[in-house]
Amino acid sequence: MATQRGSGARYIGEVKKQLRDGFGIYIYPNTFFRYEGQWKKGKKHGHGKLLLKDGSYYEGEFADGEIEGNGLRYWASFGNTYSGQFSCGELHGTGVMQYKDGARYEGEFSCGMREGYGILVDCNGQTYQGSFHDNKKHGEGQMNFRNGDHYEGDWVMDQRQGHGVLRCADGTIYEGQWRSDTFSGQGAVLHCSGVTYDGLWINGYPAGMAKKIVIMGDEEIEVVQGWPLTIHVQLQDEDGHLCEGITNPCRDSLTMGVPLKNRLSDALENGVIPKEPLTRGDTAIDRFNVKSGLRLGLLSTVVQYK
Repeated sequence: MATQRGSGARYIGEVKKQLRDGFGIYIYPNTFFRYEGQWKKGKKHGHGKLLLKDGSYYEGEFADGEIEGNGLRYWASFGNTYSGQFSCGELHGTGVMQYKDGARYEGEFSCGMREGYGILVDCNGQTYQGSFHDNKKHGEGQMNFRNGDHYEGDWVMDQRQGHGVLRCADGTIYEGQWRSDTFSGQGAVLHCSGVTYDGLWINGYPAGMAKKIVIMGDEEIEVVQGWPLTIHVQLQDEDGHLCEGITNPCRDSLTMGVPLKNRLSDALENGVIPKEPLTRGDTAIDRFNVKSGLRLGLLSTVVQYK
């Protein structure tokens, strides 16, 4: 056991041929760093622990004076912890990063960043599994969202871009092109109501977006409270033409006097079947307030009854 001093540094430990060799404690000149562990020929080599004055530390393998191999790194200022492979002091190889906010990443790293294949669970419980580049979701991958939606397809710098399939929690499915995290390009959607659209999308909206639902049928419909009512509707543009690319006449059974909970429920807001008879142009039909865009922009408003 020997003690060495010089230029403000201090070493207490084993030496061989005047070099630090074996176990020893080294306090750096600026006193911010402190190393406890194995030495070989004057260099940190083997298992050791490098402590920083702010509470951060690294514990694991060293080789020829560098952090190299498997180890554990803790950042006191961020509260993050990494366990895995290192090279030249950087996160490099495979490992697990546990973030202070509860997020967790397990996968490949390169030069301190997420790079390659990995699984990321964010602080909201959303899970991404796939390719990373420069710390971002990039390449092929799939993600389960907090609301129950699931996406599988291409990513570019944390955004859905390229070709992908979105399966919504309500049963709606979109398959097609994406850009900047929205439907953009050629794509097809099968809405949970049964409405389908196959065509061009621009910034999340269909190029041939329907503007109204037209209820088809007799001029007067007799309704009895508690009995089902079947109506036929048609999706039309502002000029009254049947929208191209949007199919299904939406044949649905609606029950009078209760909130609508059928296949059209996602297209209606606070809708209740009126208790009085419906006639052509009856303003009671306005009580079917259609959500702007159905959710996917297929419809905007109910305007008439035929």
